Amino acid sequence: MKNPQLSGLKFRRSAALSSFAAMVLLGILWGATIPMIKVAVDAGFQPVGMIFWQLVIAVVLLGTVMVVRGYRLKFSKKYAFYFLIIGLIGTLIPNFFSYLAYQHLSAGIMGIIIATVPMCTMVIALMWGNEKFRWLRMTGVLLGIAAMILLALPETSAPDPKKVIFLLVAMIAPICYGLEANYISLHAPKEINAVVVLFAASLIGLIIAVPVVYLSGQWIDLFVPWGNAEWGLVGSSIFHALAYTGYIWLVSKAGAVFSSQIGYVVTMAALLLSIAFLGESYSWFVWTALVIMLAGLALVQPKKAE
Repeated sequence: MKNPQLSGLKFRRSAALSSFAAMVLLGILWGATIPMIKVAVDAGFQPVGMIFWQLVIAVVLLGTVMVVRGYRLKFSKKYAFYFLIIGLIGTLIPNFFSYLAYQHLSAGIMGIIIATVPMCTMVIALMWGNEKFRWLRMTGVLLGIAAMILLALPETSAPDPKKVIFLLVAMIAPICYGLEANYISLHAPKEINAVVVLFAASLIGLIIAVPVVYLSGQWIDLFVPWGNAEWGLVGSSIFHALAYTGYIWLVSKAGAVFSSQIGYVVTMAALLLSIAFLGESYSWFVWTALVIMLAGLALVQPKKAE
């Protein structure tokens, strides 16, 4: 006769192992988008054109998931405003400024900057009254600021003082993601599946991007023989859509506290893949900044059980 407690323990271990494996895989996918984007940007691809194709691919992939899963799109004035806000602060604005920063900063440094998302989220939560002040987590924010100061020093991978401003440009993205996380926590309609929200937000973003890409002259022609830049753009868009959708699944399966640890994997994957495939190298200032940033991230992560 089987012991039900032993069977339950094995099931929980199996579930924990699968969740951990999923987190690592999704983090690597997410981190891999960073050197891919760097390849596309260095080839001369402009932000608006890249955002257009990213949204096209996201709409196709998420739309396919909706059809397969039988999800229905609900549209009303209330929902449309919510979708618009998510599209703006979750994709259009952060990606535009990120792609501008990619033109001047290494992929590895962009990967480290991504680790500030939980810190920005916590600071905004404090400002909005969604979070209680805790010295331990605030120490994590201060460590994040110290890491950014190290990255701004002349001895780092961006020795040109004129490029330091692009660290601030790159920080617009984590701030937007922090705003998005807090906005979702306050206003997310419980009756709508998250995949549907991402699809609708991407669709609205695409509608906005179409005239902008036409007027800006930043159209990217993918109907040509593909080189590294085209593969980088399309690959990063597919990986991002898969990682984002997978992350939503992981949150629903393992909870937000466990899933938030994905930030470590994303940052480390971005650095290591940038070294391996782009040949990037970093001074000890950058590695020190990475250690400080990861320490800050550990302090900022929520500790309460869900």
